[in-house]
Amino acid sequence: MGLKTFIGGVHPFEGKELAENAPIKEILPKGQMVYPLSQHIGAPATPIVAVGDAVKKGQKIAEAGGFVSAPIYASVSGTVKAIEPRRVAVGDKVNSIVIDNDGLFEEVEYTAVADVTALTKEEIINKVKEAGIVGMGGAGFPTHVKLSPKEPEKIEYIIANCAECEPYLTADYRRMLENPEELVAGMKIILQLFDNAKGLFGIENNKPEAIAKMKELVKDEPRMEVVELKTKYPQGGERQLIFACTGRAINSKMLPADAGCIVDNVETIIAVNDAVKNGRPLMKRVATISGDAIENPGNFLYSMGMSYTELVEAAGGFKGQPEKLISGGPMMGFAMFGIDIPMTKTTSSLLCFSKDEVAKYEPINCMNCGRCVDACPEQLIPSRLAKYGDKGLMEDFEAWHGLECIECGSCTYVCPSRRHVAQSIKTMKKQVLAEKRKQSAK
Repeated sequence: MGLKTFIGGVHPFEGKELAENAPIKEILPKGQMVYPLSQHIGAPATPIVAVGDAVKKGQKIAEAGGFVSAPIYASVSGTVKAIEPRRVAVGDKVNSIVIDNDGLFEEVEYTAVADVTALTKEEIINKVKEAGIVGMGGAGFPTHVKLSPKEPEKIEYIIANCAECEPYLTADYRRMLENPEELVAGMKIILQLFDNAKGLFGIENNKPEAIAKMKELVKDEPRMEVVELKTKYPQGGERQLIFACTGRAINSKMLPADAGCIVDNVETIIAVNDAVKNGRPLMKRVATISGDAIENPGNFLYSMGMSYTELVEAAGGFKGQPEKLISGGPMMGFAMFGIDIPMTKTTSSLLCFSKDEVAKYEPINCMNCGRCVDACPEQLIPSRLAKYGDKGLMEDFEAWHGLECIECGSCTYVCPSRRHVAQSIKTMKKQVLAEKRKQSAK
């Protein structure tokens, strides 16, 4: 059988060799901890502690602010110093709980479950909700909401996004090598919620060791299967992954559940297992610290609330002053102004580069070569959408399906004119969606 894939896409330099052979290393936080109350899509969490309160590791410090929201837990013991706006990775100031870490890591007691299979579906959902688990592939959508579709009997596939298609990122790969049993156990728990579903592990074929290990683990699991995917960006995009694994297509007006699918990230599924089986809330995850400006690139298990600075120190520090800092992957991540900011539930990586390769290129006029059209995984005409975006032509932008753009950046990557195609489209998308919200509120 051939490798599963999708139409379009690009093949950027992978850069994974910098950290793919570095085993996961746990880093205990030393400094002050900052917990932004908006670490997920939906309503911010609501503080349930006050300044001066003593807290323990694993204690809830903020509760969900609504159905589409998630609670937050302290990952250290210490004292609440402040509840105030703090700067986060995207540059915004977000209301945050600040805890002085006492370094003792005094922890609350958790209630483990002897037999997970004896739990009801409602009990599993409640444990996932109470643990504060969100999608950790980037979007941060509360997982208990995703696992509660209107018609659960119509869900046919639970897809584990093991593609990790972004260059340089290797955290999910190391999880599959070092904690595959936890990943499979998490999938089993999710499958308990959906009687008619099959679990698929979609893994790109540039990870042969992970494929072999996962195939060995699921060979006797009739409801699970490893799907080998062609290595191509953005294979880990939700729509592309669903199409490659099942042949089903969705658009911006649909949810994966509308196509009978639910997609979860590797880290998210592992967190589900820890929460349901061991009773532990979400406090830690693995991130890749990499790039040519990092002394010892690697994969680190960090406590949420830590500063990026501590992980850079754990990776040996900078070789020299980096020109470019990126949170996330180089294709869909965002540039950062500094690293003295907190890491959150959705922090998957920090990439540090000695040179800003993008900044040295000056864009020139579009030459109508069509490369962006060939690369677009949504089969759009990015050059035209970017033109509409630059000229503020909202109606034309929407008429040419601009809202279908997944903002993967493939068009910008292949553009020989070095035009900021994806950025123009992304900006216009925000304006169109803001206008729609404005109109619906009238």
